[in-house]
Amino acid sequence: MSMAFPLTHIKTNGVELTNALNELIAQKFGTLEKFIGDESDVSCDVELEKTTDSQSGNIFRAEANLFFRGKMYRAEATTDQIEKSIDEVQSELEKEIKRANDKSHTLMKRGGAMIKNMMRFGR
Repeated sequence: MSMAFPLTHIKTNGVELTNALNELIAQKFGTLEKFIGDESDVSCDVELEKTTDSQSGNIFRAEANLFFRGKMYRAEATTDQIEKSIDEVQSELEKEIKRANDKSHTLMKRGGAMIKNMMRFGR
């Protein structure tokens, strides 16, 4: 897996996209690469937004849409720190991908068991 994680588009609203922030996003989302494997049709859009409320100070929202294997995985987080929001979005995406992988693995196992029973008992 030599290809880097495909961050297609990073959109910011009220947040300056610094090199440090760019690297943080690449590092965090790079951990999702292990689930994608050698899929070629992958895109990931990240949106960062700062919404300031006079009562509560700075609020940062991060959102990511990851498209691969014909599915869309979406996560969103709102916290008081941009780094924390990015972190939560990344772990939410990871959970969604794991859940989908487990589901398809379970279905394959179930199908295999049905075939085995059909061969064993002839029905």
